[in-house]
Amino acid sequence: MRTSIATVSLSGSLTEKLTAASRAGFDGVEIFENDLLAAPLAPEEIRARCADLGLAIELYQPMRDIEAVPKAEFARNLRRARHKFELMRRLGADTVLVCSSVAPTAVDDDALAAEQLSELADLAQDFGIRVAYEALAWGRHVSTYDHAWRIVEAAGHPALGTCLDSFHILSRGSDPKGIEDIPGEKIFFLQLADAPQPAMDVLQWSRHHRCFPGQGGFDVAGLLRHVLRAGYTGPLSLEVFNDVFRQAEAGPTAIDAHRSLLALQEAVGVVELPEPVVPTGIAFTELVTPDAEPVAAVLAALGFVRAARHRGKPVDLWQRGEARILVNTGPAARREGTRLAAIGLETPDPAGAARPAQALLAPLLPRRRAPEDAPLEAVAAPDGTELFFGATSRAGLPDWRADFDDLADADPAEGGRIDHLALTQPWHHFDEAALFHRTVLGLDAQDSVDVADPYGLLRSRAVTNADGTVRIALGVGAAPVDDTVHAQHIALATDDVVAAARRFRAAGGRLLPIPANYYEDLAARYELPADDLETYRDLGILYDRDAGGAFCHCYTETVGRVFFELVQRDPGYAGYGAANASVRLAAQHSHRPAR
Repeated sequence: MRTSIATVSLSGSLTEKLTAASRAGFDGVEIFENDLLAAPLAPEEIRARCADLGLAIELYQPMRDIEAVPKAEFARNLRRARHKFELMRRLGADTVLVCSSVAPTAVDDDALAAEQLSELADLAQDFGIRVAYEALAWGRHVSTYDHAWRIVEAAGHPALGTCLDSFHILSRGSDPKGIEDIPGEKIFFLQLADAPQPAMDVLQWSRHHRCFPGQGGFDVAGLLRHVLRAGYTGPLSLEVFNDVFRQAEAGPTAIDAHRSLLALQEAVGVVELPEPVVPTGIAFTELVTPDAEPVAAVLAALGFVRAARHRGKPVDLWQRGEARILVNTGPAARREGTRLAAIGLETPDPAGAARPAQALLAPLLPRRRAPEDAPLEAVAAPDGTELFFGATSRAGLPDWRADFDDLADADPAEGGRIDHLALTQPWHHFDEAALFHRTVLGLDAQDSVDVADPYGLLRSRAVTNADGTVRIALGVGAAPVDDTVHAQHIALATDDVVAAARRFRAAGGRLLPIPANYYEDLAARYELPADDLETYRDLGILYDRDAGGAFCHCYTETVGRVFFELVQRDPGYAGYGAANASVRLAAQHSHRPAR
């Protein structure tokens, strides 16, 4: 199906928005009136610009407060409409969105609304324009799609149809099944948006918190199925009012928007995309650093050994059991400091894993590779983290380990495994990241969790495969990010967190100190043995429990933008210690390393 996006969904000038939409692969746009009014280009120039970019102008919007008003006011409305229709003819747009009235002068009279909309459609038809009437969820008298359709049906004008908007329909809890009773040719336009489920006024919810399909809690796919069964053949268009999107760079937002429509079309059977190859484990993580010594000291204290060296790059492989960490001291590290730059994902089909990424607008990253290097494909996650698809020591598949030469006398200790990774997202990529990991990697997204930070709120959302061998916690801070606190971290699994913490400290490692008040509260919340509480207090170990079991964990101090977590997880425990996150964040604020 054709795809479209409203210019109000993107940031920047109108020309920047049009360019971003075109580059992301959209077929058309809705021109938001404010964008046109603020543009230095004449309507004819905007029309030509869209044509050059291969974009159709699918809709001009919005026209407000038209119907069910006193006669003198309606005459003024028709005068206003005539000017808009003349502008639309210059612009090359043939459909206008008319929102249900919120004017205090509007009356609750469906017959009058139908009569005046019919007269408006008469005028529009003279200009070759169709009128798409939409029920705003906060409309003064018309606030549901079925009510709007009854008025359109009563008017009976060929140039008057309805516009369906998933937000206005689903935010009110309306049953979308009734859409199937509307003739497809009378559905002039479809606008799509998702949204979380907050408790707030619907107008504020609409104007600030919409998101792209698949990023919120609405069943947008279910609504679309009803629209398609009704016979709708127009474009799928995104109209998303979102404070974050309006401040973020237009190009990546447009790509994320188009990705959401591709995934939505696959969900309803309109298009067929390559099936995601769900990763089966973490093959490695890669740290880049300008100074390997502090990182090496922490890894050695954690029981890792420097096991191998890349044949052609300044990259060392540190290993403990199945946990592998690459330490890269190449040029990129000198520019950006110590950070988690890449993740190697174990997959049964490395080449196949890259195909859904490309289909969902995540192109393969160019790589500098020697002829003898393993053919690892890589894509970039929204936060810039490189994701490699590979295999480790499996017959018939290229093994990335073959690029490394083993070091003499290196004997990796047993028992190491990565429990999960935590990646802090740029503030404007949080929802995009969850959608990316779900659609491109086939991971399941859990519910978002809000955590109190001393300087704001931290949102976190985990994505995981079915058996928990891949767990990634995506986080974003509402306050300006302090890189030493809202950093990335690697959680290492252990069967005995107390013994692991003691070994780490005995080897010279520094654990994050936790305030004594936390342990006073812990004693009140759980009946833990006094000796255990004292041990936890001494080592800075935190404790959590859910219906599936217990979770004990502690943290190292931060190196650059990376720290490590030691985790003892009961098999049934499903979380990540979110109940303790605010204490950890406060402790990290208090023990920031010197810069």
